[in-house]
Formats: sequence, C-alpha cells, structure tokens
Amino acid sequence: MPRHFFPKNFARLGPCSLSVIGRTIAGKRSPSVGRLLLIDALGAAVSLGIWYFAFARYNRRKGAAALRWVQIACRGRGKVVESRWSGSSRLQARFQFPSRWFENAHLTLNLLPRPLPVQWLVSHCRKQKETLTFEADLDCPPAFRLEVLNHRWCGHSNGKSSHRDGQWEISRPGPVVLTTRAKWTQELTPVVNALMTSREHNFLKVRFRPDSPNFSATVDLESLADPEAASGFLTVLRELAAGASAKQL
Repeated sequence: MPRHFFPKNFARLGPCSLSVIGRTIAGKRSPSVGRLLLIDALGAAVSLGIWYFAFARYNRRKGAAALRWVQIACRGRGKVVESRWSGSSRLQARFQFPSRWFENAHLTLNLLPRPLPVQWLVSHCRKQKETLTFEADLDCPPAFRLEVLNHRWCGHSNGKSSHRDGQWEISRPGPVVLTTRAKWTQELTPVVNALMTSREHNFLKVRFRPDSPNFSATVDLESLADPEAASGFLTVLRELAAGASAKQL
C-alpha cells in the first residue's frame, strides 16, 4: 500500500482551523463578485443617464421647432410671450393675439416620453400620437357645450375577390356625424360646417364651452410639419371660433 505523506503542520489543524481557512477563501472571492455587480450597476446607471439626457434634448429641440411652426402660422399677428417645460415631454406656451381674435391663448405640446424607456415603449405599443392643443377664450363665449371627436375608419378587401384593380367601383361618401345630442340647434351648424372644411388639418378633438377656456382644439403634431398645413392652421382656428360666436354676433 502506498503511503501518503502530509505536512506535520497540516496534520495538527483541527476542524475549527479548517473552517477559518474556508471563510478566508470565500472572503477573498466575494469582493470580486461584489465589484462586478457594482460595475454593472454603474454601467446601467450611466447608460440610462445618457439615454435620458439625449432624448430629453431631442424632445426640447422638437418642441422648439413646433413653436416655430406655430409662430410662422401666426404671420406676425401672434407671438410667444412665455414657455415652460413640465417634465421632459410636455411643453406649455402662452401666446398673445389681437384682442378681437383670442384671449388668454396658450398651447400644450404633448410629446412621446422618449427619455423614459419603459414609458416610451408603452406609448409606442399603444401607438400614441404627439399632439398640440390650442386653448383660448373667445370675445363672445358660446352659449352651448360641444365636444367633437374625430374618428376615421378604413376598409380593405379580403383578397378572395377575382376583380382586377381596373374593375373596382370606388365611391367617396360624405362625412357622417354621430351625435349624442337629442336636439340639433341652429347655432351648431356654423361650427360643424367649419369642422367639415378643416378635415385636412386632422383635428383629433374640438371643444366649446361657456366657461374658460371657451375653445380648445387638439391636432396631430405631425400634420403641422407640412409648411402649407402649418400656414393655414391659425386660419382654421379663427374660422372655428367665428362659427361658435356667429349666433351671438
């Protein structure tokens, strides 16, 4: 039988000494793992910080560009007198117009929450749009309450039809108004007519009410990127306001 030789000092070590050696070895390893976790945490924090500041700057640049679009649409008859950011994705600005146009006018830009990755992902999945909301008081407040929501539907074939493209019969029906009001008053007609002529501006919501703000309109922000659409934006707002005040005038 082969003999195994052990150092004399090792043979004298008891169970307590062996446990101390095990803790010493584990103690030497644990700082390395903790150091790696700390490095990963710092790297993630730095990455999130860079993401936040980069996209917060992007939102601020986009908000400033949108204000310039509206400023161009005013054609020198309206100007921004104050603007401030509420968070990283909402910009509020106060405009000054001639008194016969609008009073206490202000804009609210709701941008996508790009600086916050989780919220941005949720808004992207929900197909949330960036919007511009214009609110103001009218010289003659409307005597009615009206809220108009713009919805559009589209359809397509199921692909089973044997008709070719040249054999399709296409019809373009007029707009359909679905209302919850039991009685249609004459004072609503100018407002609805103005809305029908402003379909190219993609108004998502328009609201009139006697209390302040008397008038508000929400539009898709991307629709104002077109210079022609932006130039006619203020004109459409004035037509809507004039339609609401037509009965009082």
